[in-house]
Amino acid sequence: MSRDLFYEIGTEEIPARFINNALLDIENILAKDLMSKKISFDEIKVFATPRRFAILVKNVAEKQSDSEEVIKGPAKKIALDSEGNPTKALLGFVKSKGGVMEDVQFINVDGEDYAHLRVYSHGRETKQFIKDILDHVIRNINFPKPMKWGNKNIKFIRPIRWLIAIFGDEPIEFDIEEIHTSNITKGHRFLGSPEIEVFDFEDYKKKLQENFVILDHVERKNLIKEQVIEVAKSLGGKAMIDEEILDEVNFIVEYPTAFYGSFDREYLKLPTEAVITPMKNHQRYFPVVDAAGELMDVFITVRNGDAFMIDNVRKGNQKVLDARLKDALFFYEEDTKKPLESFVPSLETIVFHQKLGTMRDKADRIASSAELIADRLGYRTEFIKRAALLAKADLTTQMVFEFGELQGIMGRYYAILSGEASEVSNAIYEHYLPRNAEDEIASSPEGIALSLADKMDTIAGFFSIGIQPTGSQDPYALRRQAIGVLTTLIERELDLSIWELTEIACARYPFEVSDEAKNNLVAFMMMRLNNILLDQKIRYDIVNGLKNHKNTPTHRIVKIARDVEKWLDSDKSVILTALLRGNNLTKGLGESEIAEELFEHDSERKLFTLIREQKPIMQGLLQDGKYLEVLQATELFAEPINLLFDSVMIMHKEPSVKNNRLALVKAALVYIGEIVDIDEIIYK
Repeated sequence: MSRDLFYEIGTEEIPARFINNALLDIENILAKDLMSKKISFDEIKVFATPRRFAILVKNVAEKQSDSEEVIKGPAKKIALDSEGNPTKALLGFVKSKGGVMEDVQFINVDGEDYAHLRVYSHGRETKQFIKDILDHVIRNINFPKPMKWGNKNIKFIRPIRWLIAIFGDEPIEFDIEEIHTSNITKGHRFLGSPEIEVFDFEDYKKKLQENFVILDHVERKNLIKEQVIEVAKSLGGKAMIDEEILDEVNFIVEYPTAFYGSFDREYLKLPTEAVITPMKNHQRYFPVVDAAGELMDVFITVRNGDAFMIDNVRKGNQKVLDARLKDALFFYEEDTKKPLESFVPSLETIVFHQKLGTMRDKADRIASSAELIADRLGYRTEFIKRAALLAKADLTTQMVFEFGELQGIMGRYYAILSGEASEVSNAIYEHYLPRNAEDEIASSPEGIALSLADKMDTIAGFFSIGIQPTGSQDPYALRRQAIGVLTTLIERELDLSIWELTEIACARYPFEVSDEAKNNLVAFMMMRLNNILLDQKIRYDIVNGLKNHKNTPTHRIVKIARDVEKWLDSDKSVILTALLRGNNLTKGLGESEIAEELFEHDSERKLFTLIREQKPIMQGLLQDGKYLEVLQATELFAEPINLLFDSVMIMHKEPSVKNNRLALVKAALVYIGEIVDIDEIIYK
């Protein structure tokens, strides 16, 4: 028999940004706990509003599964006396495990007999674990900033005010840190009842709806989106719906009602981003554009409640936005009274890091790095130095000081108004790209060079002073910066390696960066690249086999990984066995000349002839990045290598002959070794 298990954790309002991760945590923790307790179930569904987590486990078994386990005990010579009777050691072992002597048998393990006890366990009722399960979930959700309240030892993202536990239609009573369970929930804070009796999950969900709470966050999100689209359509426009903002709004409200507000058209003379940023990032509003894509003087927002006295709510939202836009207009007008270059000296007052200098120091470093990068890529450099000088200047403007999200964006606008070349203004904007995984990538030569220089300067600087990301801490967003560098290198197919960029960035600092710091930086970048490849579903063993490519252009590493995977699509076990046989023997061996006069067998001459014939072909294919063709050509060496091993003694007693044969095998494997470490490849 089975029943549904339903929990509710009722809280004070939870910050929206923490809810999505908590939903995943709850499901994972609960699933592992139920499986470890051998309690079967069909599926877990977790729902959330700002004030509650609701957990439904479908078709939970009413008791644990019965189990059988064989436990190893003492050796036979200890377990039985000279007459074959059980000793105290064996009797004590059986008793401690809750077994009986009839279930003991002796099994040989590594040449010696040991007592083994077969123990049967009858499953306990699931009801006995319901408190422990909820307690385990509550205590193990990974919140970034959990808190304590009252005199409780428990930590949670916000104080827990009520709990529900219902198994089937039976309320289960217990307490966790004096928070008692019941079958009473609460509706919307202002529109619903503070006490609602529920009898099972379906009854709970229906009564919440009647009390202005839409429990299912997916349903609630879709409803918000539909409402926002309809309101925008009624205004003759189209809503700009940012999924991140939509997610946040979804976890701010329990009963959404979308409505519009308006603002003074005078603010539309501001750059579009300067109007949108206060709306989206500060107020969680949705901007509206007309059919031509131009920003309209209206916005859409969502109320946590119904439409009662909505005009008053509208006026309040309009008043708040007007104050922000009024500030933005004032800052813009003040900033544009002077050219962008006039803000550069103020960069001396902004500390990048106490040990790494000011933002002006950083601007000088990235100017130097960007010119080297551009030269290495064959880009023109005439605009790069100017763009680097101005790239950080907007950090000292009033607009960016107030609205930090506009850095780079306002720099581009101010550069245009200051009469700077388009190459310069675009590079100022692009050097921040990509800002996240979904963002656009710099496309202009100046923007690409500055973007790489800026991000690598930051990473190199912090690694040079011993600051590296840890498992849970990355206060300077070095992982994000690394992903930005790698994405740019890959997507723009730039012939630059991670090691090369590391050397360029580290050389710009006025102190010597240690080899250890450089190696740690490269390892960090390679690990991020590995994650990118794994996200692209590249086999993990292939990814592990690319560890020696720090000097290979990054986009070529990606191509190598894909080509190796294509090569391994068909069975290569016979070929790999031969290649590994040679690889194991020559591991750590340097290159040396092969002396034909030392050959004693035709198998040596055959392999040498093939190596000589294939050398120019292989080198050409490698140079052209045709890695799949190199791998396919390498298959030609499998049979001659096997023939050599079968025909001669590689480890000949004469050192010169032995070394010559090892050099011969090494030469046959050099090309695949430049692509992938075949020791890492797993094959059938």
